[in-house]
Amino acid sequence: MENAGAGSAGAGRARQLNRAPPRRAPFWLAAIAWLAGAASAAAVGAGEARGADTAEAATAAYFDSILASPPRLRAFVQAMPKGGDLHSHLSGAVYAEDYLRWAGEDGLCLQREDAHLVAPPCEPPARVAVADAPLPLYGRAIDAMSVRGYERGIGDPMVPVEQRFFDAFDRFRIVSRKRGGDMLAAVRATAAGERTAYLELMQVPPAGRSVVDAAAAQHRDAGDFAALAAALQPVLADAVPRARAELDRDEARAAAVLGCAGAAPQPGCAVEVRYQIPATRTHEPARVFASLAFAFALAAADPRCVGVNLLGVEHHPLAARDYALHMRMVAFFKQRYPKVSVSLHAGELVAGLSPPGDLRSHIRQAVETAGADRIGHGIALAYEDDLAALLQEMAQRNVAVEINLSSNAAILGVRGAAHPLALYRAAGVPVVLSSDDQGVLRSDLSGEYLRAAQEQGLDYRELKQLARASLHYAFLPGASLWRDAAGGARAAACADANPLGDADAACAAWLRGSDKARLQWRLEQQLARFEREPRLPLSSAQKK
Repeated sequence: MENAGAGSAGAGRARQLNRAPPRRAPFWLAAIAWLAGAASAAAVGAGEARGADTAEAATAAYFDSILASPPRLRAFVQAMPKGGDLHSHLSGAVYAEDYLRWAGEDGLCLQREDAHLVAPPCEPPARVAVADAPLPLYGRAIDAMSVRGYERGIGDPMVPVEQRFFDAFDRFRIVSRKRGGDMLAAVRATAAGERTAYLELMQVPPAGRSVVDAAAAQHRDAGDFAALAAALQPVLADAVPRARAELDRDEARAAAVLGCAGAAPQPGCAVEVRYQIPATRTHEPARVFASLAFAFALAAADPRCVGVNLLGVEHHPLAARDYALHMRMVAFFKQRYPKVSVSLHAGELVAGLSPPGDLRSHIRQAVETAGADRIGHGIALAYEDDLAALLQEMAQRNVAVEINLSSNAAILGVRGAAHPLALYRAAGVPVVLSSDDQGVLRSDLSGEYLRAAQEQGLDYRELKQLARASLHYAFLPGASLWRDAAGGARAAACADANPLGDADAACAAWLRGSDKARLQWRLEQQLARFEREPRLPLSSAQKK
């Protein structure tokens, strides 16, 4: 057996040695094959691109056809994926009905006289337990916590709507200071219901109040920034870890309310949240400085806190008097914390509400002195000195403007052609749509898209661009999916990826390295599917 096997193996080797080498295909034939494969792949890619273009065009045409039908338009923008909401105050984003429900659970009372929430005992007839409040009193409480009905002329005509707006926060503060986790769950649920995937929420953890109180007790010279900062370090060393623990607690509570760890998590679990830590401009300088010190220190220490803001009534006497000082404070901290992003409320003013001098430089100071990466509102744009140069600088630096159409209409009376949105866009300044305080305003982000279409004349492609911009200019870490402008060329790793399918291995690996790009890719997938969804039927006139 061994001899036979050896002979067979030897004969096989001989046959292999004597076999002629395989003939190689001519180079030109291989080149033709390669070109054919490349052409086939290109054809598939071109087909995908044509399909995407066709779906977008059909969606845009449908959008144009329903502009005269507010119900259809509302349904459309509500279903449209919107990316992110970059300007949202957590306490103002919660609806009064939620606050009243929690107040009832906590045993709070409503005063019959003014419908304000107060602590127990709920002694009738002056006070009624929230859970037992009759409908008229319950409705008055909602009105006290919001600007409901202002556009229909509802409310005390002697109380300006901007005062009614800012007073609303005092009406629910007794609840909002204790219900951070429930508030977070509520706004995530609302966002999920209108296909918003990302929220940047302005919220100060309770530990921040101790820093402000410590600064108020020191009575130091507010102009000596270095000395003030040094004096606050021991307080910050204690407050920042406590604030992080408070955020942990609120997020755990929100996850529990939404059932995120259970077998059937609610849609709100998929909404991602980051925080901007705000300072309030309506205090004496030392307190403003301390709140900024806390905000920057927390943002530098906790990756969930992606930015710092400065908020409050811009026409408040202290805010107006110290505006330039506040901008220098922000610049001081931005130099100390160069990696912390900054968005500032700026130019939330109109003629008549403020004297002319306060209208002419607030946006410029926010951009140039404070070095803001984004600004919120920017309504007083047309009053700025050397407007053309300011717009050019904002466009070149990509200083995005958070546009809050419902808020601007309610608080400032600015809507339609009077709004500077078109001016920003014409100058190439990036803009995003945001909700500001949807609970107090009785609105939502879908309503902002609706206003943009109805009052500003934006078409579907322009709204789609704003949705993309909301994530491109978000303070999320990581590289953007877009090489330059949102909606332009994609990053090389995902340049050829098809949003209707899963990203290939190289693209998927790149997306894992960027929170921003990961959410942007999810938006592209959502938009691609949305543009292929069935639409509501059109009337006979709309079909023509």
